Amino acid sequence: MYLLENTIRPYAWGSRTAIAELLGRAPSGGPEAELWIGAHPGAPSVAELPDGRSPLNAVIDADPDGTLGAEVAARFGRRLPYLMKVLAAGSALSLQVHPSTGQAEAGFDAEERAGVPADAPERNYKDRSAKPEMVFALSPFEALCGFRPLADAAAVFTHLETLVEPGSEEAEVLGAVAAELGSGSAGLRSGFEMLIAAGPEIVAAVEAAVSAPPEGSGDAGDPRFTRDLATVAELGSQYPGDPGVLIALLLNRVSLQPGEVLYLPAGNIHAYLSGLGIEVMASSDNVLRGGLTPKHVDTRELLGTVVFEPLAPPALQPERTMLGQELYRPPFAEFQLQRIALGPVSGPGQEGSMAPSHVPLAQHGPTVVLAVSGSILLDSPASDLLLTRGQSAFIPAGEAPVLVRPAGDSTDEGVLAFAVTVGGDVDGADGA
Repeated sequence: MYLLENTIRPYAWGSRTAIAELLGRAPSGGPEAELWIGAHPGAPSVAELPDGRSPLNAVIDADPDGTLGAEVAARFGRRLPYLMKVLAAGSALSLQVHPSTGQAEAGFDAEERAGVPADAPERNYKDRSAKPEMVFALSPFEALCGFRPLADAAAVFTHLETLVEPGSEEAEVLGAVAAELGSGSAGLRSGFEMLIAAGPEIVAAVEAAVSAPPEGSGDAGDPRFTRDLATVAELGSQYPGDPGVLIALLLNRVSLQPGEVLYLPAGNIHAYLSGLGIEVMASSDNVLRGGLTPKHVDTRELLGTVVFEPLAPPALQPERTMLGQELYRPPFAEFQLQRIALGPVSGPGQEGSMAPSHVPLAQHGPTVVLAVSGSILLDSPASDLLLTRGQSAFIPAGEAPVLVRPAGDSTDEGVLAFAVTVGGDVDGADGA
C-alpha cells in the first residue's frame, strides 16, 4: 500500500474553500475545483514508495500485472481504468457530453490522422476511451442532467415567449423553439440545433430571457416556471449571451442531497452547477462541450454524440452486502464506489447507534482510498497503513484482503472514507 500525494486543479469555476474545509487544511487562496486521485497522465498522484517517490502511472506501467492484476491489465491495458476526484463547483461547469468507446476510438484516430496537436484548444479527443462518470453528493449539489419531458420543455419556452416584447425577434425565436419541441421526438434535436447555432438572434433571445421579470411580478406569476426562470437568471449572470443558458431549459434540473448519487452514461448531456462531491469516472479526458463555456464547441461532433431522448435522471441506490459494505455500482466496468462509515452514528433519531467497527474493502484489482473525516487503518496480511483526514492511498491488486478500521480517537468519534475499485464484473458493460 502506498500513501499518495494528489494535485488540485485550479479551474476558475472551483470553490475557494470547500475542498480545504472537507480535508482539514488551509485554503490555497485561489479556486480549488478538483482534487485528482489516480494515475491519469494529466495530473497523476505521486506514490510514496519504500525507496522514494514516483508518479502512480509510472508505478503501474512498470508492473501492470502486479499493480492492476492480470485480469484488469488484460481488460484495460497498462493503466488504472478509473479516476477519483473531490469536485467543488463554486459556479457552473460547461454543458458537456462524453463519447462512447466506439466514438472515442473513431474520433481520436481521425484527429491523429489529421495531425491535430494533442494540446490544441480545438482538439476533441485526448484518448481512445469512453468517460462514463458518477457523483456522490457531500453537500447539497445542483446539476443539469439529460433531457426533460418534451411537453415540459415546450411549456417553458412558450412561457418565456410571453415574457418578452410581443412580436420581437426574441419572441419569435422562443416561440419557434417551443413549436419544435411540441412537434414530437424529432423536434428535440431540431430545437437543440436552433439554440446551439448561437447566432445573434439566439444571443438576443438569451439576454431577453435573462431580463424577463421574476415570478410573482406582473403576469409572470406562474409557479410552474419559478425554478426555470431562476436557472436562466443564475446561468445568465455567469455566462452572458451564452446559448447554453437556454439549452439548460431542455434538461432536467437535479437537486442532490448529501449521500445521493447520480451516474452519467455516454451521450447524456449534463452540467454540474454547484456543490461538493466525490466524482468517479473512467480515466479519460474526452469532453465535448455545448455551452456555458468560453472553450471550443464543435457543434457537428457534439450533435453526433448527444443522445436525443428524454431521460429521467439516472440515480443510483447503494447495495449493502452481508459484510457491511455500502457499494455504489453503476453499469460501467471501469469503476465502483464504496462508502465507509465506521464508529458512532450521528443524526436525528440515531443517537447512540453504531456503524460497524470495521469493514472489508471491496477489491476488484487496484483500489484507491480517501479518508474524509477521522483516521483509518488499512490492515492487510502483508502490511498496514494509517490514513488521517485528507490522506489517500493506492492498494495494488495483490494486497488483499484489506480491512478498514478506525484509528486513534476516531474509534470514539467515527470516520468516513471512500474507496474506488474496478467494477465487480470486468467483462460487463463499459461506457459504450
